[in-house]
Amino acid sequence: MNQTGYQILGDFHENIGEYAISSIKLEDAEPIRLWRNQQISALRQSNILSKDEQRSYFENVIEPSFSDKNPKQILLRYTFNNNLIGYGGLVHLNWTNLKGEVSFLLDTNRTKDTDQYSIECKTFLKLIKKCAFEKLGLNKISTYAYSHRKNHVETIENAGFTREGILRQDTIVDSNWVDAILASCLHSEFVKSENSPK
Repeated sequence: MNQTGYQILGDFHENIGEYAISSIKLEDAEPIRLWRNQQISALRQSNILSKDEQRSYFENVIEPSFSDKNPKQILLRYTFNNNLIGYGGLVHLNWTNLKGEVSFLLDTNRTKDTDQYSIECKTFLKLIKKCAFEKLGLNKISTYAYSHRKNHVETIENAGFTREGILRQDTIVDSNWVDAILASCLHSEFVKSENSPK
């Protein structure tokens, strides 16, 4: 796998203190697979991923997209002190209307402390805004989160995303119907927040 990452990002690397995001790497495939399987109820994923499926996805979908002028998704590694702690990115990218959906998943062990999770999720969202609005020139980024993840939904909204609506009984989690919460952030809102007194 080409280790230089997405051509559209160039040498993009954004950080807040010791937290940073940059292009995904092949070596990230296995930890990501484990986290996805452990947190399947938080994702739009119905089956356990095998090592072969994950490697094939990275080699046949992600790697070829590195050279795309307008990739359908951009996946980023999320690190703390240069150690991988999660990943996320911009998916369902629409380059005509300059919008995309934010994805995010943190190392399962780091999700157990809700305060730590909130801090690290919010930091990732600040970083992904810089990527989306400053580097890629998008106008709007959206999130899609299941309502049973109350801390996650609250963190998204505290990170400057405005709730747009609710998809009622959107999926089944542990035999119960749960809603999906939709929220978004606009380029103009990002600029305003960046220029406001800290």
